[in-house]
Amino acid sequence: MSPAPTGAGSDAAALTAAEVAALADLAERAARAAGELVRAGRAEHGTVTATKSSRTDVVTDMDTAAERLIRSMLEAERPQDAVLGEEGGATGGTSGLTWVLDPIDGTVNYVYGIPAYAVSVAVVAGPPSPPAWQPVAGCVHNPETGETWTAALGAGSRLNGEALPGPQRPPLAEALVGTGFGYTAQRRAEQAAVVAHLLPRVRDLRRIGSAALDLCAVASGRLDVYYERGLNPWDVAAGWLVASECGVALVGLDGAGASSEMLVAAAPGLAEEVAAAIAGVPSGAGAAASS
Repeated sequence: MSPAPTGAGSDAAALTAAEVAALADLAERAARAAGELVRAGRAEHGTVTATKSSRTDVVTDMDTAAERLIRSMLEAERPQDAVLGEEGGATGGTSGLTWVLDPIDGTVNYVYGIPAYAVSVAVVAGPPSPPAWQPVAGCVHNPETGETWTAALGAGSRLNGEALPGPQRPPLAEALVGTGFGYTAQRRAEQAAVVAHLLPRVRDLRRIGSAALDLCAVASGRLDVYYERGLNPWDVAAGWLVASECGVALVGLDGAGASSEMLVAAAPGLAEEVAAAIAGVPSGAGAAASS
C-alpha cells in the first residue's frame, strides 16, 4: 500500500466529536451520490474501457465518472484536505487529512451485473496507508441493495443507521472465511496455495469480490473472517473503520498491524489464529505468506 503525499500532520485526537460527525456525514453523502450515478449508468457506460495491472484488472467509464463526482463534492466542502483515489491518484492538502476513495470496489461484479459492489469513501489522519494511518470517518454503500455502512472514530459503526453488534468468535473449524485474489497469474497461484492449506481447517470459504463489502460482512456477522494479501488503501479504508469500530481485530501475518503484505479481519483471538494458519503454508506451496 503506497502512501500518497499529504499536508501537515493531523492528530485525529484533536478533532472534536462534531468535526468527526461532519466528516462522516460528507463521506456518506458522497458515497450515496456516486452510488446513484454508477447504478443509473451501468447499462450504458458499465462496460470495460481500460485495464490496469493485468487484463483482469478492469476499469469502466463509471469508475472515473464516479470518482470525479466525489472529488468535486470534496473540493467544494473540504478544499484543504488531500485526496487519494483509485482512478485519479493523489492530490496534496494542508489539513493532514486525506480522503481515500474507491468509486467502484468490485468493478468486475459491476460489469457482470452481480449486485456485490460498493462505493467506498473514507477520510484518514496521518499517512494514508496502514498501519500508520488513523481512519476517522467512512462509508461503504452498495448501490444495488441500498445497504449503507457508516463509521466515525469513537462513535461506533452502523448498517442503515442501526448499530452493529460486533464480530462472532466461533472455533476456527466452524468459521466462515472470506478472501479475495490478485490480478496476476503468479499472485493467484500463490493465493490458491493458501486456500488449499486453509480450506480443510475451516467451515467454508467465500470469494465475494469486494474488499470493502468483505470487511463490512465481518462487522455485520455475515462472515467470521476475511483475509487478503496485496490490498490498496482505497480497497479497505472505509471498511477498516466500520470493522474496527465494532470490535473487529485487524492484524497482519505476524499478529501485528495489518499492512499490504496481509490483512486478516476477525474477532480478537480468531484473527491471530487465522494469521498463524496462513503463515503456516508449507514452503514450496506457492510461497504465499512470504513472497
